Amino acid sequence: MPPWGAALALILAVLALLRLLSPRLRGPWGRAVGERTLLGAQDRDDDEEADGGAPGDQFSDRSEPLPGGCSLVCKPSALAQCLLRALRRSAALEPGPRSWLSGPHLQTLCHFVLPVAPGPELAREYLQLADDGLVALDWVVGPCVRGRRITSAGGLPAVLLVIPNAWGRLTRNVLGLCLLALERGYYPVIFHRRGHHGCPLVSPRLQPFGDPSDLKEAVTYIRFRHPAAPLFAVSEGSGSALLLSYLGECGSSSYVTGAACISPVLRCREWFETGLPWPYERGFLLHQKIALSRYATALEDTVDTSRLFRSRSLREFEEALFCHTKSFPISWDTYWDRNDPLRDVDEAAVPVLCICSADDPVCGPPDHTLTTELFHSNPYFFLLLSRHGGHCGFLRQEPLPAWSHEVILESFRALTEFFRMEERMKGLSRHRASFLGGRRRGGALQRREVASSSNLEEIFSWKRSYTR
Repeated sequence: MPPWGAALALILAVLALLRLLSPRLRGPWGRAVGERTLLGAQDRDDDEEADGGAPGDQFSDRSEPLPGGCSLVCKPSALAQCLLRALRRSAALEPGPRSWLSGPHLQTLCHFVLPVAPGPELAREYLQLADDGLVALDWVVGPCVRGRRITSAGGLPAVLLVIPNAWGRLTRNVLGLCLLALERGYYPVIFHRRGHHGCPLVSPRLQPFGDPSDLKEAVTYIRFRHPAAPLFAVSEGSGSALLLSYLGECGSSSYVTGAACISPVLRCREWFETGLPWPYERGFLLHQKIALSRYATALEDTVDTSRLFRSRSLREFEEALFCHTKSFPISWDTYWDRNDPLRDVDEAAVPVLCICSADDPVCGPPDHTLTTELFHSNPYFFLLLSRHGGHCGFLRQEPLPAWSHEVILESFRALTEFFRMEERMKGLSRHRASFLGGRRRGGALQRREVASSSNLEEIFSWKRSYTR
């Protein structure tokens, strides 16, 4: 871990201790998108758990109960029933003993701060884009595990595209997901944006919050390298905006078989404008300033760097970086018209599983931050809502991986089996139709062979009209 990472970890750890030991600070720290205070939230959560109700008042009426106090919110369909059966059989959702990691802030801080050990072996590739920019692809190549299971029917390992959060922080849960996916027979690859996680910034242009143009080129390259392998995608936290924008813009041409979003930020503009609880706001803002400080000279021609590094909130930072540029300044409204991840969500044609927690301290309560109508009306979107898990946490006692990772890979396996069965049924239908059509054509040929010579002109006319 670099020195600044250790300093950031220490700061967040101190803030976490203050948060746990000072109940009087509960009010101002608990504010999130769409809420004024979280006083009494834990009491309501405990009451819901005692009553056995599902988390989230707006979702409880039209949700399916799952083990561990979770619920699945979706539009009824055959695909939903397949996913529901898989989740109800999942051992990852079974309730286990509560540990010291059960608090939402500890789940969140452990996810962002603690490193994974030992980490996976990565092979990096740099992909040059159409505008001469660079993005990085980290292919997970080890450690090799004996008895790997192949996930696709053709014997080729499925490719798992992992998109980290929008701040460029490669967290322990992302690496843990890659290790588990490698063990289950996937070929994971991590997508890094321009200037993120050691990827050089060779042009003075960064990727906006919900602009999928760079991701499109990366997916095209992945398909070129593995043309016959199924492609699945997983995004983490604020990185879900990029994945949802890509699925909406590409529609049925996305090449993706299934997708999952862990603690996605759906109402992104409101999330920026309302602000996060101040420890997380300051931590994410500090991380971005440190990451971009090495490119301050390169960005001077396009960005007001003094204003950028003086910003005191994530919104001010985002505006200074992408709106108040020196070459093409745009308004805040125009920026979100182009980068809202749900702007083309109706065009998405890929099953998307969103895993969210009711105690998420970064996104806020689900009643205010999740779009209810999206999961009730769109047959491709599924919401797995749990009571506990924090933001992108969902941790269990070591050495077990996060239960969200298990659920995601099990859902992808269920999707693969569902689509395989659908193709088999369609194949049988086509075979039956061609068989019956052959019988009808054979009978017509036999009848034409015994036709009299006086009807030859009529048969010839029929053949001409048939071949046009």
